[in-house]
Amino acid sequence: MLLTAVARTRLEKAAVDNGFDLDLGADERWLRYGSTQAPLRLWLSALGDGFFVVAMSQGNVLTALDGLGALITSPIPQGAAGARSVADIPALHHLLRRAFQLSRTLPNELLHLFEARVAGLPRATEAERLVVQRVGQDVFREGLLNLWEGRCSVTGLAVTELLRASHIKPWAACETDAERLDVFNGLLLAPHLDAAFDRGFITVADDGEVVVSGRLDGQARAALGLTGPLRVARLTGEHRRYLSWHRKLVFADRLVSAW
Repeated sequence: MLLTAVARTRLEKAAVDNGFDLDLGADERWLRYGSTQAPLRLWLSALGDGFFVVAMSQGNVLTALDGLGALITSPIPQGAAGARSVADIPALHHLLRRAFQLSRTLPNELLHLFEARVAGLPRATEAERLVVQRVGQDVFREGLLNLWEGRCSVTGLAVTELLRASHIKPWAACETDAERLDVFNGLLLAPHLDAAFDRGFITVADDGEVVVSGRLDGQARAALGLTGPLRVARLTGEHRRYLSWHRKLVFADRLVSAW
């Protein structure tokens, strides 16, 4: 189906409003967009009145968007890894905004950003290495804010100034910068959960359940808000690999389910 003038206008606005600021050309069926801030390329089209299709160049982003729109197999332009469809303009904006966020973090994008920012910085002294580490931690936090859309992965707290980028496998324990800057090696947490997770008082099971150590008594659990079921949503296999490490080497012994 050929794109109408109205559909083109809607698609153009949705792309630009959500970070895709590079117009890569168009034909009768598809508008193509890229971004100066993310590697993802898009093909946008409309099938009928108010039914929109977004094809993407990155298969990992397409997969990570599970739950947003429906996967479709046709029509898909040459060069696209796949496509999703949505039924209205608000859903289109949400899909494009989330795709932009994910493209800036998956995979190794944080490592590339870190390498660019520290290129040329000296690392001879401990003080210089600490400067490099702080740059890496800032990059990591930016990535987690994008991945979790600025919300605590457990409580949903959306005050970004309070949120902590909590490494699952700590910075010092990582063998490479790729591990340190892997967005799946982290959870975005409210301050009290970050402290408890870092010290091994809580961990996360493979199904997302927050598990509490037996070292915390009932009074401590109540004070920390750990008296009811808590869960991390949207875990992936990449998260689970690091969480297994955390359960074995960080989480305290004598563990007891929170409930």
